[in-house]
Amino acid sequence: MQPLLESGGRMEEEPSNLPVSLWGRVSAFETRAREAYKRKPISHWILLVLSSAAMLIAFPASSLLSRVYYANGGTSKWIISWVAVAGWPLTALILFPTYLVCKTSPTPLTLKLTFSYIVLGLLSAADNLMYAYAYAYLPASTASLLASSSLVFSALFGYLLVKNKLNAAIVNAVVVITAAMTIIALDSDSDRYGNVTDKQYIWGFVWDILGSALHGLIFALSELVFVKLVGRRSFHVVLEQQVMVSLFAFVFTTIGVTVNNDFQGMKYEARSFEGGKSSYYLVLIWSTISFQLGVLGSVAVLFLSSTVLAGVLNAIRVPLTSIAAVILLKDPMSGLKILSLVVTFWGFGCYIYGSSSSSKDSS
Repeated sequence: MQPLLESGGRMEEEPSNLPVSLWGRVSAFETRAREAYKRKPISHWILLVLSSAAMLIAFPASSLLSRVYYANGGTSKWIISWVAVAGWPLTALILFPTYLVCKTSPTPLTLKLTFSYIVLGLLSAADNLMYAYAYAYLPASTASLLASSSLVFSALFGYLLVKNKLNAAIVNAVVVITAAMTIIALDSDSDRYGNVTDKQYIWGFVWDILGSALHGLIFALSELVFVKLVGRRSFHVVLEQQVMVSLFAFVFTTIGVTVNNDFQGMKYEARSFEGGKSSYYLVLIWSTISFQLGVLGSVAVLFLSSTVLAGVLNAIRVPLTSIAAVILLKDPMSGLKILSLVVTFWGFGCYIYGSSSSSKDSS
């Protein structure tokens, strides 16, 4: 959230170096911001700040912890995809009290709705596995930049499946973010770890893009479920979907971990993990907690504010993850990667502007 302009003294006078139209827009924004602030109780803004902080802190932390796992001796892709959904009971603990607070009842589980949750759970399990492969072979800064391409696929699948509108700004965002991904591909020699082969790096790149495409498809299908099957969108309904999808994803991923004998392999990994068993289990536990906190934060932001603010926060967390990876994990940061980061941020800006314009047109 940007700080509100304070009234008084000099702010009431029109600066001579600003065009009248620009100053009018600033004044209009200030008026709208103050009106919006007064319409909501202080508890609303406190929850919005906490939810935004959860998105900006928890998601980057989860990405970094995935890379920490592989950098310190972890090898299982199934384990990392499993911890991403193992925290689903945390979301359920938030869901049940909302029925009492909102004085509502659970959404009836029809056959079609249950089948939709099963399909979304299967796709989410596959999506988490793809991202696990990406973080196994790519630096966290590179993986997070590539993952931002999910916005491109969300826009495309939203247009094809949900009939969401595409305007010039959103199309421009798709082109710009695609160009950013191309820049990263051209810079593959500068950020590859020494123990990662060329083939592994390429597969990490491919799995990251495929995971982003699948993530965009999941987002569009989730919206389609709300439109076609649920018919409403409220806080508890969004939480219900998140709980059910995460539950089925947890079931599918647990089956994969069991078949691959990775639960038994955790004991060996813990013994050989750099830092010892306690560090190993702490990485996995905090990965589980941070991912679920990020999910809860994003759901709350969508409910308390809008998809535009969620897009802004997603745009901010991409450079936050990259910068944190460079500082904490010593990720390489070349000139081309910095350029890709700037271009990606610009693409997010175009998308946010286009989404905002579409919302105004719809209203």
